[in-house]
Amino acid sequence: MKKLLVLLSISLLIIGCKSEKKNAKEISSTLKEYSIEQIMDNESVFGGSFSFDKSKLLVTSNRSGIYNMYTVSTSDGTFTPVTASDSTSVWATSFFPNDNRILFNKDNNGDEIDHLFVKNTDGSIKELTPDKGAKAGFYGWSKDQKSFYYASNKRDKRFMDIYEMEIENFTSKVIYENKEGYDVSAISNNKNILALSKVINTNDSDLFLFNRTTKKTTKINKTQSSNSGSSFSMNDKEFYYTTDADGEFNTLMKYHIQSENIEKVLQKKWDVTGCNFTENGKYRVTYINEDAKNAIEVYDIAAGKNIELPNVEGKSITNVGFSRDETMMRFYAGGSHTPSNLYVYDLESKKQTQLSDVLNNEIDPSHMVNAEVIRFPSFDGVIIPAIYYVPHQAAANNKVPALVWVHGGPGGQTRQNFSSTIQYLVNHGYAVLAVNNRGSSGYGKTFFQMDDLNHGEKDLQDCIEGKNWLAKQPNIDSEKIGIIGGSYGGYMTMAALTFAPEEFAVGVNLFGVTNWMRTLKSIPPYWESFREALYKELGDPFSADSVRLKEISPLFHTDKVTKPLIVLQGTKDPRVLQIESDEIVAGVKKNGVPVEYVLFEDEGHGFVKKENQIESNSRILKFLDKYLKKEVPLKKGDL
Repeated sequence: MKKLLVLLSISLLIIGCKSEKKNAKEISSTLKEYSIEQIMDNESVFGGSFSFDKSKLLVTSNRSGIYNMYTVSTSDGTFTPVTASDSTSVWATSFFPNDNRILFNKDNNGDEIDHLFVKNTDGSIKELTPDKGAKAGFYGWSKDQKSFYYASNKRDKRFMDIYEMEIENFTSKVIYENKEGYDVSAISNNKNILALSKVINTNDSDLFLFNRTTKKTTKINKTQSSNSGSSFSMNDKEFYYTTDADGEFNTLMKYHIQSENIEKVLQKKWDVTGCNFTENGKYRVTYINEDAKNAIEVYDIAAGKNIELPNVEGKSITNVGFSRDETMMRFYAGGSHTPSNLYVYDLESKKQTQLSDVLNNEIDPSHMVNAEVIRFPSFDGVIIPAIYYVPHQAAANNKVPALVWVHGGPGGQTRQNFSSTIQYLVNHGYAVLAVNNRGSSGYGKTFFQMDDLNHGEKDLQDCIEGKNWLAKQPNIDSEKIGIIGGSYGGYMTMAALTFAPEEFAVGVNLFGVTNWMRTLKSIPPYWESFREALYKELGDPFSADSVRLKEISPLFHTDKVTKPLIVLQGTKDPRVLQIESDEIVAGVKKNGVPVEYVLFEDEGHGFVKKENQIESNSRILKFLDKYLKKEVPLKKGDL
C-alpha cells in the first residue's frame, strides 16, 4: 500500500565517503560548473529482460532524449534501438520467453492510460489492449510460457480485472473479475490461486488467497497490519509475503497453503520489501529498504545460504535480474554521486561485464557529490532522517545557500539513486537537505502514520526544523534557505510559503497539490481500491473533513505568500490537475510577489523528456540564482 500512495518518487542514493571529503579542497580548486545540457546528457537506463538465447538484454533508455527501447549485447554492450519515438515515451516490458518478439507499453504523454503492444520479429507492431480509455499492465508470464497475464479496467474503470492472453494468437480471457476492489499481487504457477489484498488504511491491508477452482477466499493475516504479497513457491505449496504484524518493520513470511501455518523467513532491522524466485527456483531474491538504501540478498535454495554478489568499487547494487536458465545475472550499480550502470555477471565463471557507461564523459566524476545520512530532532523530539548534499565549494569562509527538498507522497521516501536535478543544483553551489519528514515510509509503521490527518502541520514543522538544522551549519548562509518539492513535496512547498511565510526565502513547486478538496475528489477512477484509505489519512472531502481540508489547502491562503515562487506543471497530469497550478499562480500574483510559471504541454506527473528536463532545471536554477543566491547576471559588455 505504501508504494501505491507515492505520487512521485524523487529518489537519491546515500553513501557517505570520508576519502572524498579529505580531497574537498583539491576538488574545489579545480571544480567545474556544468551546464544543464551536460548534466542531463547523463543516460538513464533501466530494466533488463534476457533474450531466450541470453545474447541480448531488453532495456529502456533516454539516450535519444525520449525514453525508447533498446537491446544490449551481453558480450560487448552494444546498444541497438528497437523503437525511435520522438514524442511519447516507450517502456520495455519483456522479451518473449522463446523468441525475439518484444512486449512493451506506452501511454499518451504522461496520461497514465498505458496500453500493451507487441513488436514482432519482422518489425511490425500490434496493439494488444486497444480498449479506449482503459488502462492495462503486465502481470507476468505463465509458467508454461504459452501466455501472459495482464490487468485491465476495461470492464469497470474503478477496478483492475486479471486476464490471460495466449501468445500464439493473442486471444485473451478473464481469469479474475474484480468486483470488490481487491489488488492482485501474485498468481500461482498452476494458475489456480491468486493473492489478493484489500486496503484498510494507508499502512494496513488484509491479504487473501483466492482459489479459482473452489471459489474459496482464505484470509492470511490474523491481525490488522501491513501485508503485501510477494511470490508463490515453485510447487505452489507455500506463499511468501511481508508483514509488520510483529513489529515496526516488514518481515518476510511463508504461508503453508494446506496447513495454514505461518513461518518467519527473514527479519531485518529495516523493511523487507519483498522477494521473488528465479525461473526454476534456484535462487530467492529479497529486497530490503536499508535506511533509504536498496539492499539485495540472493539466496541459493539448495546451498541454504546467500551467494556473494559482485563487487563494484564505490557503488551499490540496486537491482538484479536473471536469465531463464539461471546461469546469468544482470544488475545495476550506482550511488548518490553516479548514475547506475548496467552489468552482466556469469554465475558460473564469475565473469563481470559492464554494458553501459551512463555518466556524460564531459563530467569529471569527482565533481559530483556523495551524500550522507543525517538525523535531527524535530520540534517535539521526534528524530527526523534526512539526506545531505554539500557542494565541494562550501566552507566556513564561503557560505552557500541551501534548499530543503521534500519528496512526493504522502507516504513517499527520498531514496538512494542518482538525481541529476540535485547534482546540478549542488554543482552550482546549493546545499540540499532531503528531509524524510514524519509520514515517510521506510522508518517503521509508527513513524509512517505520524502525519495522518495533520498534513501541513507536524510534517511542515519537520521541514522547518530541517531548515533550522541547515542554518546552524558553518558552511551554510542561514539567510538563504529555500524549499523545493514535487507533488506532495510541491504541496509542502506551498504550505511553507502560506502557513509559515517567513521561514523560507523562496519556494519551488513542481506540480504540487494546492487544493486538497479538488484533488481528493478528482483522483483517477482506477485508484478506487485505496480511495477510502486516502480519505482516512488526509480527510474525506465529502464530509465534515472538508473544513479542515480547506484550512490546509494553500490555494485559500495565497494572500499570506510573501516570498518568490516558481511553479512547474505538466498539462496531462492526471493526479495533480493543471488548474491546481494555474490558480495558485494567479492567487500569489495578486500579492505583487515575484512568480514564475513553467508549463509543459507534453508531460504528466513528472517530466521525462530530456528537452523538458533541461528547460525545467535551467529555469529553476535561474530563479534560485536571482531570488535566493541573489546574483545579478552579467550583461554583454560587462567583462
